Amino acid sequence: MRVEVAFATGIAPPVAGLRSFRDTQRHDIEAQLGWPPGPGFAPRSKPDRVGVRALDIALLGIPRLLNIIANAGAAGGTLFGEPADIGKPREPENEVDDFPVMWAAPGDTARTLPWQLDPARRPKAYRTELVLTDQRLVILGEDKDAGSAPTEELWTAARHTVADIERMPYSEGVSDVRVRFGDGSWTRWKVQEALKLVRRVRNELQPAAEGDLTPQQRERLATLVASPPLQISRSIGTMLPVTEPPSLERFSDGTVMVELQVPLSSGTVWTVTRYLSPDGTDDVTKDSPR
Repeated sequence: MRVEVAFATGIAPPVAGLRSFRDTQRHDIEAQLGWPPGPGFAPRSKPDRVGVRALDIALLGIPRLLNIIANAGAAGGTLFGEPADIGKPREPENEVDDFPVMWAAPGDTARTLPWQLDPARRPKAYRTELVLTDQRLVILGEDKDAGSAPTEELWTAARHTVADIERMPYSEGVSDVRVRFGDGSWTRWKVQEALKLVRRVRNELQPAAEGDLTPQQRERLATLVASPPLQISRSIGTMLPVTEPPSLERFSDGTVMVELQVPLSSGTVWTVTRYLSPDGTDDVTKDSPR
């Protein structure tokens, strides 16, 4: 599995657009990391939060409006994967009053993460990706403006060093995850396909082929491919036939996650996800944050 990854960013008005780096006593450790200078961290005062909220509405309101227009309906069918309501923070001390994306004592694994994960420190066109294999986690970096510049391996760790990973619901698009290492340190990342990454790291999902499906699942899959459950406004484009084979992964209980790449006449591609129980019906419980 390969997904784009970066340190997460606060969304609550006091910490919107910000991130901090802490030791286990909540001391600032940025200066100890040996990284290029960053913007620092200072929670916003109440007057400053008003402007942040207005900007949040202006920027985030657009994708939310498009989701409504798209009328994708069931879980997993929205363009941006953003829930109707991000809810309340579970940890105000780490999501409102402060926003640590690194929590680590000296010598802990989280302190070895590369500075290029920080969007505030790297060039605008620089991108970092996480590669998950059976044995390792690898972070790669690439400068998209550098033409044929090679992809760099920035960091690697054995997969067994990850004690747990969880999705953090209080985030834009529920795209944040917290990775806990065996030494007690942790990091908070914004990633593509957060739920899928969590399930992969936890070994809850295994690749599946169409032959592994029950007859009912195969029948439902054929229906999804022939007529994807996606309704969109004509101003956004029209659906074209699905030509890419669907991605199939199976849970231990036999439920299959189906991902369809639905092309549009506008040149964009939307991902539609469905969870099919062994009897071929939709299992909406598999799409909830964990």
